[in-house]
Amino acid sequence: MASAAEQLARNLNFSTLSKAKGLQRRIWFTLGVLLVYRLGTFIPVPGIDPDAFAATFAQSEQGILGMFNMFSGGAVQRMAIFALNLIPYITASIVVQVVATASPRLEALKKEGESGRRKMNQCTRYLAVLFCIVQAYGIAAGLEVSQGVVLNPGWFFRMSTVVTLVGGTMFLMWLGEQITSRGVGNGISLIIFAGIVANLPSTVVQTLELSRTGALPPLAAIFILMLALGVIAAIVFFERAQRRLLIQYPKRQVGNKMFRGDTSHLPLKLNTSGVIPVIFGSSLLLLPATIASFAAQGNAPQWLQVITALLGRGQPLYLVLFACFIIFFAFFYTAIVFSPVETADNLKRSGGFIPGIRPGERTAQHIDYVLTRITVVGAVYLTVVALIPEIMHNQLAVSQFIGGTSLLIVVTVTIDTVSQIQSHLIAQQYEGLVKKSRLGRGKRR
Repeated sequence: MASAAEQLARNLNFSTLSKAKGLQRRIWFTLGVLLVYRLGTFIPVPGIDPDAFAATFAQSEQGILGMFNMFSGGAVQRMAIFALNLIPYITASIVVQVVATASPRLEALKKEGESGRRKMNQCTRYLAVLFCIVQAYGIAAGLEVSQGVVLNPGWFFRMSTVVTLVGGTMFLMWLGEQITSRGVGNGISLIIFAGIVANLPSTVVQTLELSRTGALPPLAAIFILMLALGVIAAIVFFERAQRRLLIQYPKRQVGNKMFRGDTSHLPLKLNTSGVIPVIFGSSLLLLPATIASFAAQGNAPQWLQVITALLGRGQPLYLVLFACFIIFFAFFYTAIVFSPVETADNLKRSGGFIPGIRPGERTAQHIDYVLTRITVVGAVYLTVVALIPEIMHNQLAVSQFIGGTSLLIVVTVTIDTVSQIQSHLIAQQYEGLVKKSRLGRGKRR
Protein backbone atom coordinates (compact mmCIF):
# COMPACT_ATOMS: atom_id res chain seq x y z
CA MET A 1 0.00 0.00 0.00
CA ALA A 2 1.37 3.40 -0.98
CA SER A 3 2.14 5.92 1.71
CA ALA A 4 0.45 9.31 1.92
CA ALA A 5 3.58 10.97 0.53
CA GLU A 6 3.66 8.62 -2.48
CA GLN A 7 -0.04 9.24 -3.17
CA LEU A 8 0.51 12.98 -3.06
CA ALA A 9 3.52 12.69 -5.37
CA ARG A 10 1.39 10.88 -7.97
CA ASN A 11 -1.18 13.67 -7.90
CA LEU A 12 1.35 16.46 -8.51
CA ASN A 13 0.80 18.46 -11.68
CA PHE A 14 1.49 21.86 -13.20
CA SER A 15 -1.52 23.39 -11.46
CA THR A 16 0.04 22.48 -8.13
CA LEU A 17 3.31 24.07 -9.27
CA SER A 18 1.50 27.27 -10.29
CA LYS A 19 0.21 27.65 -6.74
CA ALA A 20 3.61 27.13 -5.11
CA LYS A 21 4.92 30.70 -5.30
CA GLY A 22 7.87 29.98 -3.01
CA LEU A 23 9.00 27.07 -5.18
CA GLN A 24 8.67 29.22 -8.31
CA ARG A 25 10.97 31.83 -6.79
CA ARG A 26 13.49 29.12 -5.97
CA ILE A 27 13.40 27.76 -9.54
CA TRP A 28 13.80 31.20 -11.12
CA PHE A 29 16.66 31.98 -8.75
CA THR A 30 18.41 28.73 -9.73
CA LEU A 31 17.98 29.46 -13.45
CA GLY A 32 19.30 33.00 -12.97
CA VAL A 33 22.42 31.76 -11.18
CA LEU A 34 23.08 29.17 -13.89
CA LEU A 35 22.74 31.91 -16.51
CA VAL A 36 25.40 33.96 -14.70
CA TYR A 37 27.63 30.90 -14.72
CA ARG A 38 27.18 30.40 -18.45
CA LEU A 39 28.02 34.04 -19.16
CA GLY A 40 31.23 33.67 -17.17
CA THR A 41 32.41 30.79 -19.36
CA PHE A 42 32.68 33.27 -22.26
CA ILE A 43 34.86 35.87 -20.46
CA PRO A 44 38.49 35.08 -21.40
CA VAL A 45 41.53 35.37 -19.17
CA PRO A 46 43.41 38.60 -20.04
CA GLY A 47 46.73 38.48 -21.87
CA ILE A 48 46.00 35.50 -24.16
CA ASP A 49 45.79 35.32 -27.95
CA PRO A 50 42.47 33.47 -28.53
CA ASP A 51 43.40 32.18 -31.99
CA ALA A 52 46.78 30.79 -30.87
CA PHE A 53 45.23 29.15 -27.84
CA ALA A 54 42.44 27.62 -29.95
CA ALA A 55 45.07 26.03 -32.19
CA THR A 56 46.96 24.72 -29.14
CA PHE A 57 43.80 23.38 -27.55
CA ALA A 58 42.78 21.61 -30.77
CA GLN A 59 45.94 19.50 -30.53
CA SER A 60 45.01 18.29 -27.03
CA GLU A 61 41.22 18.30 -27.29
CA GLN A 62 40.99 14.56 -27.65
CA GLY A 63 43.08 14.04 -24.52
CA ILE A 64 42.49 14.81 -20.89
CA LEU A 65 41.70 18.46 -21.69
CA GLY A 66 38.62 17.34 -23.61
CA MET A 67 37.20 15.80 -20.45
CA PHE A 68 38.15 18.88 -18.41
CA ASN A 69 36.45 21.04 -21.04
CA MET A 70 33.28 18.96 -20.70
CA PHE A 71 33.05 19.60 -16.95
CA SER A 72 33.73 23.32 -17.39
CA GLY A 73 31.07 23.87 -20.06
CA GLY A 74 33.59 24.86 -22.74
CA ALA A 75 35.45 27.32 -20.49
CA VAL A 76 38.78 25.53 -21.01
CA GLN A 77 38.40 25.72 -24.79
CA ARG A 78 38.00 29.51 -24.47
CA MET A 79 40.38 29.79 -21.46
CA ALA A 80 37.69 31.69 -19.59
CA ILE A 81 37.72 32.90 -16.00
CA PHE A 82 35.81 29.75 -14.99
CA ALA A 83 38.31 27.41 -16.65
CA LEU A 84 39.14 25.67 -13.37
CA ASN A 85 35.44 25.23 -12.67
CA LEU A 86 34.80 23.51 -9.31
CA ILE A 87 37.45 20.80 -9.68
CA PRO A 88 39.76 22.27 -6.97
CA TYR A 89 36.85 22.57 -4.55
CA ILE A 90 35.78 18.97 -5.19
CA THR A 91 39.37 17.79 -4.72
CA ALA A 92 39.59 19.72 -1.44
CA SER A 93 36.34 18.09 -0.29
CA ILE A 94 37.83 14.67 -0.99
CA VAL A 95 40.96 15.43 1.02
CA VAL A 96 39.02 16.85 3.98
CA GLN A 97 36.63 13.89 4.11
CA VAL A 98 39.47 11.36 3.87
CA VAL A 99 41.47 13.14 6.59
CA ALA A 100 38.34 13.40 8.78
CA THR A 101 38.14 9.61 8.96
CA ALA A 102 41.66 9.46 10.43
CA SER A 103 41.66 12.67 12.49
CA PRO A 104 39.80 12.53 15.85
CA ARG A 105 39.56 16.33 15.88
CA LEU A 106 37.81 16.55 12.51
CA GLU A 107 35.67 13.56 13.41
CA ALA A 108 34.52 15.42 16.51
CA LEU A 109 33.70 18.47 14.39
CA LYS A 110 31.39 16.35 12.23
CA LYS A 111 29.39 15.39 15.32
CA GLU A 112 28.94 19.00 16.51
CA GLY A 113 26.02 19.59 14.18
CA GLU A 114 25.64 22.82 12.25
CA SER A 115 28.59 24.60 13.85
CA GLY A 116 30.91 21.67 13.12
CA ARG A 117 29.72 21.52 9.54
CA ARG A 118 30.51 25.20 9.08
CA LYS A 119 34.04 24.76 10.42
CA MET A 120 34.68 21.82 8.09
CA ASN A 121 33.33 23.82 5.15
CA GLN A 122 35.72 26.61 6.08
CA CYS A 123 38.65 24.17 6.06
CA THR A 124 37.50 22.90 2.67
CA ARG A 125 37.42 26.44 1.26
CA TYR A 126 40.94 27.25 2.47
CA LEU A 127 42.28 24.03 0.99
CA ALA A 128 40.39 24.72 -2.26
CA VAL A 129 42.12 28.12 -2.50
CA LEU A 130 45.49 26.40 -2.13
CA PHE A 131 44.66 23.88 -4.86
CA CYS A 132 43.42 26.70 -7.09
CA ILE A 133 46.66 28.64 -6.70
CA VAL A 134 48.80 25.62 -7.52
CA GLN A 135 46.71 24.57 -10.51
CA ALA A 136 46.29 28.13 -11.85
CA TYR A 137 50.03 28.76 -11.65
CA GLY A 138 50.72 25.50 -13.47
CA ILE A 139 48.29 26.50 -16.22
CA ALA A 140 49.84 29.98 -16.50
CA ALA A 141 53.34 28.49 -16.79
CA GLY A 142 52.10 25.98 -19.35
CA LEU A 143 50.50 28.74 -21.42
CA GLU A 144 53.78 30.65 -21.49
CA VAL A 145 55.56 27.58 -22.80
CA SER A 146 53.07 27.29 -25.68
CA GLN A 147 54.40 29.44 -28.49
CA GLY A 148 52.38 32.55 -29.34
CA VAL A 149 49.59 31.97 -26.80
CA VAL A 150 50.65 34.60 -24.24
CA LEU A 151 50.99 38.15 -25.50
CA ASN A 152 53.34 39.42 -22.77
CA PRO A 153 54.92 36.53 -20.83
CA GLY A 154 56.29 37.20 -17.39
CA TRP A 155 55.44 37.34 -13.72
CA PHE A 156 52.71 39.91 -14.24
CA PHE A 157 50.86 37.55 -16.58
CA ARG A 158 51.32 34.63 -14.18
CA MET A 159 50.05 36.55 -11.17
CA SER A 160 47.09 38.05 -13.05
CA THR A 161 46.15 34.60 -14.40
CA VAL A 162 46.36 33.06 -10.92
CA VAL A 163 44.19 35.83 -9.42
CA THR A 164 41.65 35.55 -12.25
CA LEU A 165 41.29 31.76 -12.18
CA VAL A 166 41.25 31.56 -8.37
CA GLY A 167 38.65 34.34 -8.20
CA GLY A 168 36.52 32.56 -10.81
CA THR A 169 36.51 29.30 -8.84
CA MET A 170 35.75 31.09 -5.55
CA PHE A 171 32.85 32.87 -7.24
CA LEU A 172 31.51 29.53 -8.53
CA MET A 173 31.75 28.09 -5.02
CA TRP A 174 29.67 30.99 -3.73
CA LEU A 175 27.12 30.54 -6.54
CA GLY A 176 26.83 26.84 -5.71
CA GLU A 177 26.17 27.60 -2.05
CA GLN A 178 23.53 30.16 -3.00
CA ILE A 179 21.72 27.59 -5.17
CA THR A 180 21.77 25.02 -2.37
CA SER A 181 20.41 27.43 0.25
CA ARG A 182 18.06 29.63 -1.81
CA GLY A 183 17.34 27.59 -4.94
CA VAL A 184 16.46 24.01 -5.86
CA GLY A 185 18.91 21.13 -5.94
CA ASN A 186 22.56 20.74 -5.05
CA GLY A 187 24.40 23.82 -6.28
CA ILE A 188 27.76 22.17 -7.03
CA SER A 189 26.16 19.32 -8.98
CA LEU A 190 23.88 21.68 -10.90
CA ILE A 191 26.80 23.84 -12.05
CA ILE A 192 28.60 20.78 -13.41
CA PHE A 193 25.29 19.62 -14.90
CA ALA A 194 24.83 22.98 -16.67
CA GLY A 195 28.33 22.78 -18.14
CA ILE A 196 27.71 19.33 -19.60
CA VAL A 197 24.26 20.16 -20.99
CA ALA A 198 25.61 23.35 -22.60
CA ASN A 199 27.82 21.23 -24.85
CA LEU A 200 24.96 18.99 -25.99
CA PRO A 201 23.94 20.94 -29.14
CA SER A 202 27.49 21.22 -30.48
CA THR A 203 28.14 17.57 -29.67
CA VAL A 204 25.07 16.39 -31.57
CA VAL A 205 26.02 18.59 -34.54
CA GLN A 206 29.58 17.24 -34.47
CA THR A 207 28.37 13.64 -34.43
CA LEU A 208 25.95 14.26 -37.31
CA GLU A 209 28.70 16.00 -39.28
CA LEU A 210 31.02 13.04 -38.79
CA SER A 211 28.26 10.74 -40.05
CA ARG A 212 27.55 12.99 -43.04
CA THR A 213 31.19 13.17 -44.14
CA GLY A 214 31.67 9.44 -43.74
CA ALA A 215 34.19 9.71 -40.90
CA LEU A 216 31.64 7.95 -38.71
CA PRO A 217 29.69 5.09 -40.38
CA PRO A 218 25.88 5.45 -40.22
CA LEU A 219 25.58 2.15 -38.37
CA ALA A 220 28.03 3.43 -35.78
CA ALA A 221 25.95 6.60 -35.32
CA ILE A 222 22.82 4.49 -34.80
CA PHE A 223 24.74 2.27 -32.38
CA ILE A 224 25.86 5.34 -30.40
CA LEU A 225 22.28 6.58 -30.16
CA MET A 226 20.94 3.21 -29.04
CA LEU A 227 23.78 2.81 -26.56
CA ALA A 228 23.11 6.26 -25.09
CA LEU A 229 19.42 5.40 -24.63
CA GLY A 230 20.36 2.07 -23.06
CA VAL A 231 22.80 3.76 -20.68
CA ILE A 232 20.11 6.28 -19.63
CA ALA A 233 17.65 3.45 -18.95
CA ALA A 234 20.27 1.55 -16.94
CA ILE A 235 21.16 4.65 -14.91
CA VAL A 236 17.52 5.32 -14.06
CA PHE A 237 17.00 1.67 -13.07
CA PHE A 238 20.08 1.43 -10.84
CA GLU A 239 19.59 4.85 -9.25
CA ARG A 240 16.04 3.96 -8.20
CA ALA A 241 16.82 0.35 -7.21
CA GLN A 242 16.54 -0.45 -3.50
CA ARG A 243 17.08 -3.38 -1.18
CA ARG A 244 14.31 -3.24 1.40
CA LEU A 245 14.86 -4.84 4.80
CA LEU A 246 11.69 -5.90 6.60
CA ILE A 247 11.24 -4.15 9.96
CA GLN A 248 8.67 -5.32 12.51
CA TYR A 249 7.31 -3.43 15.51
CA PRO A 250 5.77 -5.42 18.41
CA LYS A 251 2.48 -4.71 20.09
CA ARG A 252 2.69 -1.85 22.55
CA GLN A 253 0.42 -0.19 25.06
CA VAL A 254 0.15 3.58 25.36
CA GLY A 255 -2.06 4.53 28.29
CA ASN A 256 -5.22 2.48 28.10
CA LYS A 257 -4.88 1.80 24.37
CA MET A 258 -3.24 -1.25 22.86
CA PHE A 259 -1.56 -0.76 19.48
CA ARG A 260 -1.06 -3.84 17.38
CA GLY A 261 2.27 -4.69 15.81
CA ASP A 262 3.16 -3.09 12.52
CA THR A 263 5.63 -3.77 9.70
CA SER A 264 7.76 -1.39 7.72
CA HIS A 265 10.80 -1.42 5.45
CA LEU A 266 14.31 0.00 5.70
CA PRO A 267 15.24 1.05 2.14
CA LEU A 268 18.91 0.69 1.18
CA LYS A 269 19.77 2.25 -2.16
CA LEU A 270 21.79 0.12 -4.53
CA ASN A 271 23.97 3.16 -5.27
CA THR A 272 24.02 5.10 -2.01
CA SER A 273 26.94 7.29 -3.09
CA GLY A 274 25.17 8.59 -6.21
CA VAL A 275 27.34 10.36 -8.77
CA ILE A 276 29.95 11.45 -6.21
CA PRO A 277 32.49 8.64 -6.94
CA VAL A 278 32.61 9.50 -10.65
CA ILE A 279 33.05 13.23 -9.99
CA PHE A 280 35.67 12.60 -7.31
CA GLY A 281 37.57 10.14 -9.49
CA SER A 282 37.53 12.50 -12.46
CA SER A 283 38.70 15.39 -10.28
CA LEU A 284 41.69 13.49 -8.93
CA LEU A 285 42.73 12.50 -12.45
CA LEU A 286 42.20 15.98 -13.87
CA LEU A 287 44.23 17.87 -11.28
CA PRO A 288 47.73 16.51 -12.13
CA ALA A 289 46.97 15.55 -15.73
CA THR A 290 45.87 19.05 -16.75
CA ILE A 291 49.05 20.70 -15.48
CA ALA A 292 51.22 18.01 -17.05
CA SER A 293 49.37 18.26 -20.36
CA PHE A 294 49.89 22.03 -20.59
CA ALA A 295 53.52 21.84 -19.50
CA ALA A 296 54.29 19.06 -21.97
CA GLN A 297 53.44 21.40 -24.86
CA GLY A 298 56.92 22.88 -24.74
CA ASN A 299 60.38 21.81 -23.63
CA ALA A 300 59.15 19.81 -20.68
CA PRO A 301 61.27 17.21 -18.84
CA GLN A 302 61.14 13.66 -20.10
CA TRP A 303 59.42 12.37 -16.97
CA LEU A 304 56.63 14.92 -17.35
CA GLN A 305 56.03 13.87 -20.94
CA VAL A 306 55.88 10.22 -19.83
CA ILE A 307 53.29 11.06 -17.15
CA THR A 308 51.21 12.97 -19.67
CA ALA A 309 51.27 10.03 -22.08
CA LEU A 310 50.36 7.49 -19.38
CA LEU A 311 47.46 9.62 -18.11
CA GLY A 312 46.06 10.18 -21.60
CA ARG A 313 42.44 9.26 -22.13
CA GLY A 314 41.98 5.63 -23.04
CA GLN A 315 45.43 4.62 -21.80
CA PRO A 316 45.54 1.51 -19.58
CA LEU A 317 46.92 3.41 -16.56
CA TYR A 318 44.21 6.06 -16.87
CA LEU A 319 41.44 3.45 -17.09
CA VAL A 320 42.81 1.44 -14.14
CA LEU A 321 43.17 4.53 -11.93
CA PHE A 322 39.73 5.79 -12.89
CA ALA A 323 38.13 2.43 -12.04
CA CYS A 324 40.02 2.18 -8.73
CA PHE A 325 39.01 5.71 -7.72
CA ILE A 326 35.35 5.04 -8.50
CA ILE A 327 35.25 1.78 -6.52
CA PHE A 328 37.11 3.31 -3.58
CA PHE A 329 34.89 6.39 -3.33
CA ALA A 330 31.72 4.30 -3.78
CA PHE A 331 32.54 2.46 -0.54
CA PHE A 332 34.09 5.48 1.17
CA TYR A 333 31.19 7.86 0.56
CA THR A 334 28.62 5.17 1.44
CA ALA A 335 30.35 4.72 4.80
CA ILE A 336 30.16 8.49 5.38
CA VAL A 337 26.48 9.03 4.56
CA PHE A 338 25.08 5.82 6.10
CA SER A 339 25.96 4.38 9.52
CA PRO A 340 24.67 0.84 10.23
CA VAL A 341 25.43 1.24 13.96
CA GLU A 342 23.41 4.44 14.25
CA THR A 343 20.55 2.94 12.24
CA ALA A 344 20.50 -0.16 14.46
CA ASP A 345 20.44 2.00 17.60
CA ASN A 346 17.53 4.04 16.25
CA LEU A 347 15.59 0.86 15.47
CA LYS A 348 16.28 -0.49 18.96
CA ARG A 349 15.09 2.71 20.63
CA SER A 350 11.88 2.72 18.61
CA GLY A 351 11.20 -0.95 19.31
CA GLY A 352 11.74 -2.11 15.75
CA PHE A 353 13.71 -5.21 14.78
CA ILE A 354 14.61 -7.30 11.75
CA PRO A 355 12.92 -10.73 11.94
CA GLY A 356 15.42 -13.38 13.00
CA ILE A 357 18.11 -10.82 13.94
CA ARG A 358 18.80 -9.78 17.52
CA PRO A 359 18.49 -6.00 18.09
CA GLY A 360 21.62 -3.96 18.65
CA GLU A 361 25.04 -5.13 17.49
CA ARG A 362 23.74 -8.11 15.48
CA THR A 363 21.34 -5.84 13.61
CA ALA A 364 24.17 -3.41 12.81
CA GLN A 365 26.30 -6.29 11.50
CA HIS A 366 23.43 -7.57 9.34
CA ILE A 367 22.74 -4.12 7.88
CA ASP A 368 26.46 -3.63 7.19
CA TYR A 369 26.64 -7.04 5.49
CA VAL A 370 23.69 -6.28 3.20
CA LEU A 371 24.94 -2.74 2.51
CA THR A 372 28.41 -4.02 1.56
CA ARG A 373 26.99 -6.53 -0.91
CA ILE A 374 24.75 -4.04 -2.68
CA THR A 375 27.55 -1.44 -2.70
CA VAL A 376 29.69 -3.92 -4.64
CA VAL A 377 26.98 -4.06 -7.30
CA GLY A 378 26.63 -0.27 -7.26
CA ALA A 379 30.39 0.25 -7.59
CA VAL A 380 30.60 -2.16 -10.54
CA TYR A 381 27.66 -0.39 -12.19
CA LEU A 382 29.32 3.02 -11.79
CA THR A 383 32.62 1.72 -13.12
CA VAL A 384 31.08 0.14 -16.22
CA VAL A 385 29.01 3.22 -17.01
CA ALA A 386 31.96 5.58 -16.51
CA LEU A 387 34.35 3.58 -18.69
CA ILE A 388 31.95 3.37 -21.64
CA PRO A 389 32.91 6.83 -23.03
CA GLU A 390 36.61 6.02 -22.81
CA ILE A 391 36.19 2.84 -24.86
CA MET A 392 33.95 4.59 -27.37
CA HIS A 393 36.40 7.47 -27.64
CA ASN A 394 39.21 5.14 -28.68
CA GLN A 395 37.18 2.89 -30.97
CA LEU A 396 34.91 5.42 -32.70
CA ALA A 397 36.55 8.81 -31.97
CA VAL A 398 33.23 10.36 -30.95
CA SER A 399 32.57 13.19 -28.56
CA GLN A 400 32.92 12.84 -24.82
CA PHE A 401 29.30 13.76 -24.13
CA ILE A 402 27.70 10.67 -25.61
CA GLY A 403 28.98 8.38 -22.92
CA GLY A 404 28.47 7.13 -19.43
CA THR A 405 30.22 9.75 -17.30
CA SER A 406 28.34 12.73 -18.67
CA LEU A 407 25.03 10.86 -18.93
CA LEU A 408 25.43 9.58 -15.38
CA ILE A 409 25.91 13.11 -14.04
CA VAL A 410 23.04 14.53 -16.09
CA VAL A 411 20.52 11.80 -15.24
CA THR A 412 21.47 11.61 -11.55
CA VAL A 413 21.34 15.37 -11.01
CA THR A 414 18.03 15.53 -12.87
CA ILE A 415 16.50 12.80 -10.68
CA ASP A 416 17.76 14.50 -7.51
CA THR A 417 16.47 17.92 -8.56
CA VAL A 418 13.06 16.57 -9.54
CA SER A 419 12.85 14.76 -6.20
CA GLN A 420 13.54 18.02 -4.37
CA ILE A 421 10.88 19.81 -6.41
CA GLN A 422 8.40 17.07 -5.53
CA SER A 423 9.34 17.42 -1.85
CA HIS A 424 8.61 21.16 -1.99
CA LEU A 425 5.27 20.51 -3.69
CA ILE A 426 4.32 17.82 -1.17
CA ALA A 427 5.15 20.21 1.66
CA GLN A 428 3.00 22.84 -0.07
CA GLN A 429 0.05 20.42 -0.23
CA TYR A 430 0.47 19.42 3.41
CA GLU A 431 0.49 23.08 4.43
CA GLY A 432 -2.72 23.61 2.46
CA LEU A 433 -4.38 20.64 4.15
CA VAL A 434 -3.35 21.90 7.59
CA LYS A 435 -4.75 25.36 6.87
CA LYS A 436 -8.06 23.91 5.67
CA SER A 437 -8.24 21.73 8.77
CA ARG A 438 -7.74 24.72 11.04
CA LEU A 439 -10.33 26.78 9.17
CA GLY A 440 -12.83 23.92 9.43
CA ARG A 441 -12.33 23.66 13.18
CA GLY A 442 -12.78 27.42 13.55
CA LYS A 443 -16.11 27.37 11.72
CA ARG A 444 -17.45 24.48 13.84
CA ARG A 445 -16.66 26.43 16.96
